[in-house]
Amino acid sequence: MTGLKALTSRGRSFLASGVAALLCAFILGESDLLRVAVLIIAMPLLASMVVSRTRYRLRSTRRLSPSRVEVGNDSIVTLRLENVTRLPTGLLLVEDNLQYTLGSRQRFVLDRMESRGVREIDYRVRSDLRGRFPIGPLSVRITDPFGLVELARSFTVTDTLVVTPQVIPLPAVRLSGEWTGGGDSRTRSVAAAGDDDVAPREYRQGDDLRRVHWRSTARHGELMVRREEQQWQSRGALLLDTRRHAHRGTGPSSSFEVAVSAAASIGVHLSREGLGLRLVTDQGAQHLADSGTSWSLVDTLSVVRQSATRSLEHGVTALRQGAGDGLIVAVLGSIDAEEARALARLRHPGVTGVAVMLDVATWDQFPDEAAESSRALLSGAGWRVLNLPAGTSLATVWPEAAYKRSAA
Repeated sequence: MTGLKALTSRGRSFLASGVAALLCAFILGESDLLRVAVLIIAMPLLASMVVSRTRYRLRSTRRLSPSRVEVGNDSIVTLRLENVTRLPTGLLLVEDNLQYTLGSRQRFVLDRMESRGVREIDYRVRSDLRGRFPIGPLSVRITDPFGLVELARSFTVTDTLVVTPQVIPLPAVRLSGEWTGGGDSRTRSVAAAGDDDVAPREYRQGDDLRRVHWRSTARHGELMVRREEQQWQSRGALLLDTRRHAHRGTGPSSSFEVAVSAAASIGVHLSREGLGLRLVTDQGAQHLADSGTSWSLVDTLSVVRQSATRSLEHGVTALRQGAGDGLIVAVLGSIDAEEARALARLRHPGVTGVAVMLDVATWDQFPDEAAESSRALLSGAGWRVLNLPAGTSLATVWPEAAYKRSAA
């Protein structure tokens, strides 16, 4: 029944002609016409049976190379179709479903595929917008050699292309007097040697299993690890202002997209230098799959969106709760004096504060009256303030974040 529904206009015409010839053969008593009618009717019926059987025996896989790209870069999609039956297929019309940001649907025509045959198709996708974009599902239309039947099959498997913000290479600068930016972990000895000096603690995810202290584990009934070697790593926080009213412009060139790119560039730069980084927005702390790696940060930033929040209060609170942050980098849109004072209070001895303030007035030519006073408040509190107008690369102004011995 499914095959009959898949008859093309040609197939229906054949079937209708065969039925008409069959009726005429019975009415006129013509045996030759009866043979012709049976032949005409049998052709679309046999074609539908063959195509219906072939429909369910195709195997499809998809490969993205790479599966994570920056905005504006290409990714190659490779489709692999395999005929796992003993019967050859007819003409195949292959169509891969794409979101509009990646381009139009990709359509390909494949000639007859032999038994156990394999075909591979490559095409490129590109997006000028950040995000996680599904690719697929794949649909295949199968036709018989005579064009009498056409059946469509849709596969369920989709793949995801992650389009990350643009990451700008930044020059190496010394951000503080104590931490040089190299990020090398330093091992401090807590215990000299021997079990008598061991100060065990409970096992935490990520601890080296070679440090499990079995005697303490047996005594406490849970995994305990030795504390004689503790890895000390510089830690920091990255604040991204995502408030809609704090940014200007639309599309990939808006101040918000520039801010996201700046946050990604700074995060990748600091992560490569060994800084354990956490991400905070105006909505609070953001979960990273692995706070010590750059891919987790850029994956999170690839889907960040503007918020309707009016204040930086939640972001400032999350920064204040981050005990042990030796560095705070804030990528800001337009902020008022009250918000600048709240940020300024986060800066104290032992904490380096760097504020990348987007000059949002250069995006729409409307003055930002609070910009100068906000910069002055942060600078007066010891923050290093970098002004980033439209059309200026972050790499150009990043050296202004460098540590100076004369700084407060």
